Amino acid sequence: MFTTGLSAAYVVGFDGAKHVLWRNGQVVFKGDTIIYVGRDYQGRVDRWHHYGQALIGPGFIDLDALSDLDSTILTYDGNEGWRMGRQWSEDYLVAGPHESYTPEQERFKYRYAFTQLIRNGVTTAMPITSMYYRQWAETYDEFRGVAEEAAALGIRAYLGPCYMSGMTYFTRQGERRAHWDEQKGLSGLAEAERFFHNYHNSNNGLIQGALLPDRIETCTPALLSRTAALSQELDAPVRLHCCQSVTEFETVLALRGHTPLGWLESLSLLSPRAILPHGIYISGHPMVSVNNQDDIIRLRDYQSTVVHCPIVFARDGEALNSVGRYLKQGINLAMGTDTFPADPIDNLRQGYNIARLQEFPEHHTQVLDLYNAATLGGARALGREDLGRLAPGAKADITVFDLGGFHIGPLFDPIKNLILSATGRDCKASFINGQCVMNDFIVQGSDETALQRQASEQYQVLIQSHSQRAFDNPPWRSLITPTLPYADEQGAQMPLCD
Repeated sequence: MFTTGLSAAYVVGFDGAKHVLWRNGQVVFKGDTIIYVGRDYQGRVDRWHHYGQALIGPGFIDLDALSDLDSTILTYDGNEGWRMGRQWSEDYLVAGPHESYTPEQERFKYRYAFTQLIRNGVTTAMPITSMYYRQWAETYDEFRGVAEEAAALGIRAYLGPCYMSGMTYFTRQGERRAHWDEQKGLSGLAEAERFFHNYHNSNNGLIQGALLPDRIETCTPALLSRTAALSQELDAPVRLHCCQSVTEFETVLALRGHTPLGWLESLSLLSPRAILPHGIYISGHPMVSVNNQDDIIRLRDYQSTVVHCPIVFARDGEALNSVGRYLKQGINLAMGTDTFPADPIDNLRQGYNIARLQEFPEHHTQVLDLYNAATLGGARALGREDLGRLAPGAKADITVFDLGGFHIGPLFDPIKNLILSATGRDCKASFINGQCVMNDFIVQGSDETALQRQASEQYQVLIQSHSQRAFDNPPWRSLITPTLPYADEQGAQMPLCD
């Protein structure tokens, strides 16, 4: 079996309890498994890669991994999603929802996204895409193609078609309502189970199954109860978006008689297998109507994971309160990207800064807390002691970040330099399951120019589809206001081709 050695100025090792730093360190792996981390390896190595002024570390684990051509960025500067056709209007629901993309375009968005994730240092991804542009939810047949795209690129992926039993829509007066179809939800769960049985632990273990219902407010009690039972039967992780808005919190409270986390507890869905983006609005938060500490205790006692996605919420003026406070309560935190750019480093940096603002004048959050969340916290959420660390016996999921750039500044602490100065674009090389999937800043087998051209063309399709979901089907250019008016295109609202 082929043995590969990596060396660099710094290596993040693992001593059995925590990350540690080796100066002028080495990592050696045989096949898909690490056999040595340290210095002065004396065994046989078939090939060495010497990276010089760089940081070798564990690959990042992204449990809310952007796998879409992200539409949330269109709502910047106060554009309301329901007015601009991002969410469903009542007219659209009555007329009959339909797909915005062709099947080929749906598949392409995953190819583009997985390439972006690898390019930015993500080695394990649990994808997230929007259901607003779908006729309903995702399908088994569609995810056969997603699994093929993941396998072709070599990313470690936790996959399953998203399912739901409801969709929110808006009336002309701006009132949020829900449309329910219980049977579609249960059929979607059956498709997810079939996918799990057929694809779990495939592609040399790189493809893992997961149960991925959409959002807590779009799921019925029957759907979540069956999801909980199936998760226990299959020992499968369940990711469910919850506690991400005041509206969601109060809606669930009114409909179910519990806080969102209290409702999940009553359905037996809280467990160490529960992966919960975003965990912000829980009981005791000053903006919700339940003022006690029950929810934070639930997260702790059931050992469920909160997936922290700081950038996407900060853009709307919202934030987890806070990384350090959650950790102090014994909550496991993992990280997600959830929006473009799919850059884990930028999320760590902004997550750190936001936490410090939330905690002022106390300082509960340290740089290492964010780094741990993106590595060890994600591995704990997945029940994987062989991920998120570089140690003998762990999977060879390894990233190499270049620290030689002028923008990195004077080197004083490689982890702090990485999080405070670098971006995902500084990821120079990546190995997943012992295979080199990116070398010299290029994802193997990818044509970034062609991918970018196709993504830009497909994004126009997405933007133009907003008109179909908005009331009265206004011209799509009128729905999205540019930052600056275009002097050479008077009256136009977007600089895109018709």
